[in-house]
Amino acid sequence: MQTNTPHFIINMSNILVERCFDTIELLATEAKSLRLEDIVEHLDLPNSAVCRFLSVLCLIGWLEQDSQTGFYRLTLRLAVLGQRLLSATKTPDICQSIVNRLAQDSQELVRVATVQQDGLAWIAYAQGAKAGLMYEPETTAEVPLQVTAEGKAWLATLTTGAAVKAVLKNGFGDPDTHGPNAVRTIEAILSELEVTREQGWALAVDEAELGVISIASAIRPNGGSPVGTVSVAGPSLRFGGERILEISRLISIAADDLAAFWPLRRRPHYCNSLRMIALGSGQYPR
Repeated sequence: MQTNTPHFIINMSNILVERCFDTIELLATEAKSLRLEDIVEHLDLPNSAVCRFLSVLCLIGWLEQDSQTGFYRLTLRLAVLGQRLLSATKTPDICQSIVNRLAQDSQELVRVATVQQDGLAWIAYAQGAKAGLMYEPETTAEVPLQVTAEGKAWLATLTTGAAVKAVLKNGFGDPDTHGPNAVRTIEAILSELEVTREQGWALAVDEAELGVISIASAIRPNGGSPVGTVSVAGPSLRFGGERILEISRLISIAADDLAAFWPLRRRPHYCNSLRMIALGSGQYPR
């Protein structure tokens, strides 16, 4: 079938379609309302053209304009369609598969913690050890920051001031409840955080508990602010130097994968096959 539509009209239509999606992506990434001038500047199109397709996007329900400020923002239509896609493709199961894969590859206990105000709380785990010594941590939801690899991995992403504030707020705890290598001063923890930043992952040896080693990495979607940590822990007798390096590599891969899918598991529904800790209850899943 032939058409007499001029090529420049087709090209302009393609550009406008692309810019419509650029606008949706911009508003989704910023997650806030934007002025017309901001959108025009970002898209590098004439004001009149931007006004036209913004009006169309509002008309078909993708955008809405604040009647008082004139700012544009996304409606929930994109989120609803995303939910439908996730439900149809079973994407939520990916979260479980990442954690279970790491547990299987490491043959140790894998835990995921999420950032909660000035600290971390464990929310999910998978046990990879099948026989022999199995690390079973105490029943607690909050992560002791200064004596765990999870805490160090998260603190290392913060500024020095923010890290110190978080440690002081959480406290150093009772020395008798931790391992012999537990850090007990701000100077010591800052030194540990510097090492963590340099190597890209955190290590805790006989700190939270005697005879236990843990390795962790921060989960940072798009390389931005940390949203949580993923870790592997087990009896120290199974963690030689080469195995520590291998597990740190596996953890880094898992952290990147979780970061890519983290927005999908904001609600427990998205990891419904993992046994979840009820935050604040102090109960660890069994």
